[in-house]
Amino acid sequence: MNALEHQLEYPFGDTLVEPGRTREVAPGVFWLRMPLPFALDHINLWLLRDRIDGVEGWTVVDCGIADDTIKAHWEQIFDTQLDGLPVLRTIVTHCHPDHLGLADWICKGGEHSRWNVRLWMTLGEYMLGRVMAAGDGSNAGGEGAARHFARHGLTDPDALETLRNRRGYYPKLVPSMPGQYRRLREGDTLTIGDDTWRIVTGFGHSPEHCALFSERAGVLISGDMVLPRISTNVSVFDIEPESNPLALYLESLARYEPMPADTLVLPSHGKPFRGLHTRIAQLRTHHDARLAEVREACAQQPMSAADIVPLMFKRALDIHQMTFAMGEALAHLHLLWLAGELERSEDPHGVMRFTLVSGSGSAV
Repeated sequence: MNALEHQLEYPFGDTLVEPGRTREVAPGVFWLRMPLPFALDHINLWLLRDRIDGVEGWTVVDCGIADDTIKAHWEQIFDTQLDGLPVLRTIVTHCHPDHLGLADWICKGGEHSRWNVRLWMTLGEYMLGRVMAAGDGSNAGGEGAARHFARHGLTDPDALETLRNRRGYYPKLVPSMPGQYRRLREGDTLTIGDDTWRIVTGFGHSPEHCALFSERAGVLISGDMVLPRISTNVSVFDIEPESNPLALYLESLARYEPMPADTLVLPSHGKPFRGLHTRIAQLRTHHDARLAEVREACAQQPMSAADIVPLMFKRALDIHQMTFAMGEALAHLHLLWLAGELERSEDPHGVMRFTLVSGSGSAV
């Protein structure tokens, strides 16, 4: 546990949930944990006891990637953890594959077609998920992604070729999407079981991320917007190449600050924790420090996103990690560029470089 984690409270200690099992963390709220084949090796998913139109059952929140191992864990849960009751709806916080991958399969009742229920998402997340699942571009790979990262200083030909060949990366993890869904919007309230949950949208990590907050239960299902151990990835990708996601993310954090200090936060990665206000302050401090590093570097010489990566990520990165590192470095550069603190220009090799504007350097 790092020093920042010591400032948070973990009510369940170091206990983790075995795949295929559940643990009740609040009345009617159950924690599931599924493996992922990445450096970030797990995702937390949630089951909420529910009742719709007089029918008793469950709401699923987030799904895991399309993977036979994860399907087997879900089948075990369907057979042993649901008290013989059906899933009544599936809520997905955002369109990233570890959250959306098995949504269509779960909505259709798994391997045995046990039920057929609606997917609930925000419009922004559903539509981008549909686009990427159809193979029409992905942040993780394809020709567009390779051009984008080359423009920002990724010059290694093997890495660029690997990116070009990853066009099918997203559809492999999200092989199908429901053709219909129910839209969630900021401020919507859902009755799930005996509690009312408010939809809290957030931006920067994904187009229109939705978290769920129950004031009565004192529980926030935070998705990827507030994580206890790592900072949420905030990236500029090819699909929106002049975006300012870090500014959006920092603005979005303000939506969680009015929640009670003792709120139980259920994150998508890491362990459930209390200390929401402390964690938000830590995240703001983290990004302030990274922005200061970027200003200092750009004051010395024109810098590309690739030049910034080793300042922010002091470890070896595989190509999967590099796409997020490049995107995040660019997000910090863009916040300062769009605030007028940096100038952007194209060098003779077609790489975008950023230079500190004379007299800049105030805190953001």
